[in-house]
Amino acid sequence: MLPNPFFSGAGLDRADALRAQPERIAALAHDPAARALVWRNGAPAVDELGCLEWGLCRADEAPLFLGLDNGLPRFSAFPDGAEAVNTRVHFSLLGLLGDRDAPLFAAALSLGNWHRRHPFCSVCGQVTEPVRGGWSRRCGSCAAEHFPRVDPVVIMLAEHDGRLLLGRQPRFPPGHYSALAGFVEAGETIEAAVARELHEEAGIRVAEVRYVASQPWPFPSSLMIGCKARALDERLVIDTTELDDARWFTRADVEAAMAGAPSAPFVAPPRFAIARTLLEDWLAA
Repeated sequence: MLPNPFFSGAGLDRADALRAQPERIAALAHDPAARALVWRNGAPAVDELGCLEWGLCRADEAPLFLGLDNGLPRFSAFPDGAEAVNTRVHFSLLGLLGDRDAPLFAAALSLGNWHRRHPFCSVCGQVTEPVRGGWSRRCGSCAAEHFPRVDPVVIMLAEHDGRLLLGRQPRFPPGHYSALAGFVEAGETIEAAVARELHEEAGIRVAEVRYVASQPWPFPSSLMIGCKARALDERLVIDTTELDDARWFTRADVEAAMAGAPSAPFVAPPRFAIARTLLEDWLAA
């Protein structure tokens, strides 16, 4: 059975029907049982047990309605617009974050940073205000409504004669390899994006592209679309502007890396990356 990617799952009941009822949301914010997500260093705070931290809700300071947790209202503030987003801090939090709260962490971080980056109307340039419980913004000047964007990214494994293609980007720690990835471009299917990215970055042609699983990735707001494909040949032509290296690994290589063996030829992706889910799925198959 395919393991669930990190950040997957329903999280809270998002209670979409309430978003068009501002009076109802305001009443929920004043409910003594309401809680607001705590933010620290530009990210939702995580305690030592891997759980998100919650505080008392002040309706004037928590405009984002996250949803209901077993019927109890949950809200969030937005990150300070002047606060720098420290991705390294975020990644260190993921090492602590438990599976149950991971979907909510992803939703709150993506949505909060969208608000931080989009205070103005893209149509007329005037200031916008949160509406629908914080799940969109409306321009008071031209009445345009703006919704949080999600950028689709394909991330894929290519296989040839029982070996798997993995690569490493310049920003990766030494020895780390992962699945190749790239943004889906306008007017492009998922299958076409997989084939294009593999050819551009590694010089290979592929066939039989298949979807495996997806994962929200809140850095800043992507949807990782995990796929696999069959390579038509093994000759690599690496784009060194994108990758430091790419190579074929055997099943034994991947098994050793996933087990953390000292003799493994590479370091596997961390548990919170969908690339690890793809590798687990490949080994299981």
